[in-house]
Amino acid sequence: MDPTRITGLYSDLCALAVPVRAHVKEQKLNGQTLYDVNTEWTQTELVRGSRLSLCQRWILLIEENQKIQSALPPGPAVPQNAECLSSFSPVQGLRAVIKETSGHQLLEVWDERGLRKCLNLTALSKHGRVYDDTHFGCLSWSRCENKLLYIAEKKIDSPNASGNVKDRSVYREDWGEALSNKSVPVLSCVDLRTGCLTVLEAPADVSPGQAVWSLDGESIFFVGWYHEPYRLGLKFCSNRRSALFQIDLAGHYERLSEENVSVLSPRLSPDGSALVFLQGKVFGPHAQCLKMQMLDIKSNKISTLIDIVHRAQNGEDTGGFAGVYESLPSCCWSEDSQRIVFSSAHKNWKDIFVVDRRTQNISCLSDNMSAGLRVFGSWKLLTIHRDLLVVCCSSPNTPPTLRVGFLPPDGHIVSWKLSGLDFGAILVKPSTQGKTKLPLVVFIHGGPHSQFPAEWNITTAGLVQLGLAVLMVNYRGSTGFGQDSILSLIGHIGQQDVRDVQRAVQFALQTDPTLDPERLAVFGGSHGGFLSCHLIGQFPDVYRACAVRNPVVNAATLLGTSDIIDWRYSSVGLDFSYEQIPTAEALATMLQRSPITHAPKMKCALLLMLGAKDRRVSPHQGLELYRTLKSRGKTVRLLWFPEDGHSLSRVDTQTDCFLNTVLWLQEHL
Repeated sequence: MDPTRITGLYSDLCALAVPVRAHVKEQKLNGQTLYDVNTEWTQTELVRGSRLSLCQRWILLIEENQKIQSALPPGPAVPQNAECLSSFSPVQGLRAVIKETSGHQLLEVWDERGLRKCLNLTALSKHGRVYDDTHFGCLSWSRCENKLLYIAEKKIDSPNASGNVKDRSVYREDWGEALSNKSVPVLSCVDLRTGCLTVLEAPADVSPGQAVWSLDGESIFFVGWYHEPYRLGLKFCSNRRSALFQIDLAGHYERLSEENVSVLSPRLSPDGSALVFLQGKVFGPHAQCLKMQMLDIKSNKISTLIDIVHRAQNGEDTGGFAGVYESLPSCCWSEDSQRIVFSSAHKNWKDIFVVDRRTQNISCLSDNMSAGLRVFGSWKLLTIHRDLLVVCCSSPNTPPTLRVGFLPPDGHIVSWKLSGLDFGAILVKPSTQGKTKLPLVVFIHGGPHSQFPAEWNITTAGLVQLGLAVLMVNYRGSTGFGQDSILSLIGHIGQQDVRDVQRAVQFALQTDPTLDPERLAVFGGSHGGFLSCHLIGQFPDVYRACAVRNPVVNAATLLGTSDIIDWRYSSVGLDFSYEQIPTAEALATMLQRSPITHAPKMKCALLLMLGAKDRRVSPHQGLELYRTLKSRGKTVRLLWFPEDGHSLSRVDTQTDCFLNTVLWLQEHL
């Protein structure tokens, strides 16, 4: 396991492209129906330390009975350089692109003949930079294809130009970790016929995003996040107070959803009769089971299509629907505007489901599981067009692949029965092994309210190819097991989740004789790092090595530095309010649940990887543990990444972390 081999393996794994978006356009040619499937992929390239975006295109020949006759070879992938956002129009398939060129942001519209329209958004000086993130960002076509809608930062006049020099140093709030350049978003509308750019005034106390046009193009639906009295971190947090709004081009707006909820993912039906969106509770778990709500456009009434699922349900064919946990794809409606197709966490998998708005019946569209067989562990819907589904599938041992198929006319309706609070784990091992037992790496997800689905994971794949077994644990509190499971963790972090992980480890060791109980390591980031540190402190004689990324170490000292201070209270079972002032009792509770209290018992070798720009979990958390262990003569090493944040997502950082983690495990296992 020399560094060159490790880096070479990681480079090969990163080179595998992953499909992220798709668009389908239907055409008629010589009596045949053709489906033009445009897909966007991402690929990591280590030589330049960059992430590439590329496009690949397939032509499908479709028979009258919706059977795919053949698919023409795609040809070479086409790079998409300097593109921030892109979107296809609903009828003609025009492609709108916002890209960076020489410090300017351009809006381009392309058709089959070439460039049709180009606007220099920076030179127009109506707003700041366009948002290209997945929280606020959008690039939405009107149905008439004459208007484009996107979100940008509100323009701020230069203090020198206005003479208001005293405001130059005024603190400007932003939306937290990974959104530090997002402060005051505005709705921006371009009329492609005239080239006129209009900035719409949303309600003063909300930040707009995720905007979509109404069917007639005269109004806009959008999500507005309330930013008073102050902003809390938005990334990975679907529990922020927000509402569904509608605004016309004159700036008149109306709130459509109820108060004191969180909403996301508004999606208009093809016939314009209904709009679905997801709704959750404010505060508490920052990721949780969501309702699917439907707005009837004519009556302006909202009904519930899918309610919160409190217990994961068992069905004969699907293994059980567990609720909605993820954003809806941009295109999720069936052609007849009667069904909504979506992906969601489902126990240890990710599956595709469809709900009928007339009956509210839910069906599973993923692998046939009647015999317990799954070709793929994870299914993610990229888009649906005229009932043609484009899906990304993968498993821990199968890189992402693209699949297409038509939505069944009715789908199989499943009956449910309730079950208890269970949790799961996924064990991935090398395909060949000798007489020597395998070292086991326990891989713990962060969140804590997220999931390890049985899908392709570069870190897991790399460790397994280097001869290590990997156990990925979905402890109680993970998404995909029902809302009761999520809520069961509130007030019990550092206890229930630690016991669940250790129980999964013991079960794996007891039932799989190929695993070596004398060579155990634990690895995780954020809350996964929190649990890793707890495990090596609470079970000091079990683990020989540990590697953690931006771990929560001391919740009490983290309180004043995190962009999600509400979670610091909720996680230990305390209520949060904006005007909250810490009490000695609250700080004591946070400290008691923190792994720093177990530091004197820690024995195993610990590797810490910290991002200096982390606003979710301050790097001083890891430094606190580092100094505590150093003062006790323990084996500890710290990697410091000055330009990275909580996710440690820079390409060079990820490569460095993988290499050092593997070498650390090799040395100490």
